[in-house]
Amino acid sequence: MQGARTRQDNQKGGEKKAMKLDRNKALILLSAVAVAAVLGSVALTASAADNGASSSNDLLGFGRGWLGGWGCGRIDGGRRFGPIEVSQEFEQNVINIAKNDQDVQKLLNDGYNITAVRPIIKAKVEANGDVVTKATSAIVMLQKDTTSNACAWVDLEQGKVTEIVILTRTVIEKT
Repeated sequence: MQGARTRQDNQKGGEKKAMKLDRNKALILLSAVAVAAVLGSVALTASAADNGASSSNDLLGFGRGWLGGWGCGRIDGGRRFGPIEVSQEFEQNVINIAKNDQDVQKLLNDGYNITAVRPIIKAKVEANGDVVTKATSAIVMLQKDTTSNACAWVDLEQGKVTEIVILTRTVIEKT
C-alpha cells in the first residue's frame, strides 16, 4: 500500500510541477503578447503620424520630433480618419476666427507663426443609416522657434476660440 501511495504522491507532485510549468509558460506568453501589443500600438501611432502627406493638415508639421511626440492636450480622443484635404477657404475661415481672438493675437505678436489647421470632424449616423460628416471645429497649430508650440481650439459653429494650450520645451544640456 505504501508503494501505491508513493506512486500517487509522485503523480500528484508531477502534476503540480507540470501545472506550475504551464502557468509559468502562460505568464511568459501573456507578457510577450502584452509587449507585442504595446510595440504594435506605438508603431501604428507612428505610422499614422507619418503619412507622407505634405499638406498643412498633416501631422508632420507639428508632431514629428517635437517633445517626443507630445500633443496639445487632446486630439479628439486620438481618432483620425486618414489624410484629409482642407480647402483654402476652410483654412482661411478658421485662421480668421483665430486671429480675431485677443489671446491668439498676443501669441502672433510674441513671435508665434501659424503652422497648420486641423479640422475636427464629427460623424453622425441618421435614423435611415446615412452617415453625415461635418467639421464642427478645428485646431490652429502655432509654433515659436523650436521651444514653444500652441494649439488654439476654434469652434466653427460659434465662430470663436474656446481654448488655447501652450507647451514650452526647455532643454538643459550637460556635458
